[in-house]
Amino acid sequence: MLRSILTVGGWTMASRVLGFVRDMLMAALIGAGPVADAFFVANKLPNLFRRLFGEGAFNAAFVPEFSGLLATSGPEAARRFAQEAIAVMAFWLGALTILGEIFMPQIMLVFAPGFAASPEKFALAVDLARISFPYLMLICLAALLSGALNGMEHFWAAAAAPVLYNLFAIAALLGLTPFVPTVGHAAAWGVSASGVVQLGLLVWAVHRAGMPLRIPRPRLTPAMKLLLKRMAPGLVGASAAQLNQAVDVIIASLLPAGTVSLLYYADRIQQLPLGVIGIAVGTALLPVMSRQIRSGDEAAAMTSLNRAIEYALFLTLPAALALTVSAYPIMWVLFGRGAFDAESARLASQSLAAFAIGLPSVVLLKVLAPAAFARGDTAMPVRIGMITLAVNFALNIVFNAGALAPASVAGSLPLLSHIGPALATSLASTFNIVTLGIVLHRRGHLMADAALRRRLPRMGLAAMAMAATLWFAEAPLFLFGRWFGLVTLVTLGIGVYGMAALALGAFDARALIAMVRRRR
Repeated sequence: MLRSILTVGGWTMASRVLGFVRDMLMAALIGAGPVADAFFVANKLPNLFRRLFGEGAFNAAFVPEFSGLLATSGPEAARRFAQEAIAVMAFWLGALTILGEIFMPQIMLVFAPGFAASPEKFALAVDLARISFPYLMLICLAALLSGALNGMEHFWAAAAAPVLYNLFAIAALLGLTPFVPTVGHAAAWGVSASGVVQLGLLVWAVHRAGMPLRIPRPRLTPAMKLLLKRMAPGLVGASAAQLNQAVDVIIASLLPAGTVSLLYYADRIQQLPLGVIGIAVGTALLPVMSRQIRSGDEAAAMTSLNRAIEYALFLTLPAALALTVSAYPIMWVLFGRGAFDAESARLASQSLAAFAIGLPSVVLLKVLAPAAFARGDTAMPVRIGMITLAVNFALNIVFNAGALAPASVAGSLPLLSHIGPALATSLASTFNIVTLGIVLHRRGHLMADAALRRRLPRMGLAAMAMAATLWFAEAPLFLFGRWFGLVTLVTLGIGVYGMAALALGAFDARALIAMVRRRR
């Protein structure tokens, strides 16, 4: 499983690095202004659906069944199941895309109600959303093919596809901008074009893996009814973090101009550890646990879950503390140029620190959710997800009551502005993971073994030693230049954490060395 995690994580790292290049271009060209707000909201719509239907509910329902059919009934049965799923998904995603194009102004009123106060900004957001919305259908079908590949334990193509997204976005920003009304238009066209190429790559990869798929006539077979039944609750339960982000966008659109952009840039930074660690571990864990549970080996499934938690927290704890302690230099070095000035970096760093508080919880959700999904249980996570949404919404209202209340009482109420949505998301995610962990533990599906109980507090001590080092080293290092300061700070943090973790026994060094030798 660790090898699969490294494969997915490596490609995800490449995608995130290119994503930073794309976002640095966006920040330099349009900063945190109205065009940026309009594009980020427009791009959020198809990506929200992608995470709901692709990485969330669909993946949680499809991969366990597909993996189980591979193990018990053979490749042909699994192929028929995948083809039926493609037909049904293509039909209703196509219908959803058409409806979205027609009713985009109404959708935008719900998703970003604050934009209605500025007709030009609202019209731009609708225009950009219509350009990028076909990405929804393309990337969700790509997610289905990714699920099939992951079920066969072919991880590289599914993990590499997002690299194409960022490459096409960069190419569109550099090459298309002079020929369209705004930078946002160029970025939106790049999104849709990347969806076509990603889908093409995955069609080729599935064919090469020995399971060519075709699209039959859509039929609601018993297998499809069961799949849809399992997907329905998972739309919320598996994707509470994404739905919480949607709530954040709604609230942010009601706050001062630029808030949406500040939250976006901060979220892009935290997406690096979230994607490289959380998605990689969750993607590799789900098919492994599904096979182990289907074959009746609960002990092996529990061991896999414990090791996944250990791998995730070993990397996430230091990342969360580093993003909190060094939020400003990170934002300033990566985005501080062109239209994105020092004040924008300072404000975005406050949002980043608030996001970082909840990073371990968001990553652990990617790890613990498969413990329920692998057993076909999507009802329990959805109940927790619904409560989490309510908690997030309530916290957003409390933290920015001063901006949402009538002017007569606004001055006496809290106003955290761009910090509020990020902090609400972090606290709600913490509530989500704690509740999910308690329920799994009571059902006997989550029991920390001796190794995890021994290593977890040692990871925490090593991460705190790293954070203290970063705190004292930051100012003198940046006297030699901002890029030198950031690179040296990151190198120092990794070195201190690695040495402290090794000295404290926070990880199994012998197992890591043995794995590297096997890879060689």
